[in-house]
Amino acid sequence: MPETIYCWRCRIDIPMLTEVEWAALSPHLTDTVERIKSYRQRHNCSLQEALEKGLGDALEVYERLTGFKETNPNALWHHRRSIYGPPCPSCGKPFRTPQARFCAMCSAERIPSVAGDA
Repeated sequence: MPETIYCWRCRIDIPMLTEVEWAALSPHLTDTVERIKSYRQRHNCSLQEALEKGLGDALEVYERLTGFKETNPNALWHHRRSIYGPPCPSCGKPFRTPQARFCAMCSAERIPSVAGDA
């Protein structure tokens, strides 16, 4: 089961995909985005309508991998664990990037680990 951490864009704790899970999802995500755009242009419809037509393959794959029912395919682009840093030692939220030196939530300074945390 994927690790659940805080997503800075969604502003909630959400399951994050490992690199293996991301490799399984990303082809569906790229294809889904293009199919939704094309369908919406051809039919001049809302995102919700396009998703109801069964164009949300990536959403289905994400739900199968995580158990979480996401409704926005664009959100999946940032539900990948490797794009976030380790948890802040002060507040526990992940650093916004692997390179972040300060926590965006509480402003605590990142203390590099012996293992070479950047």
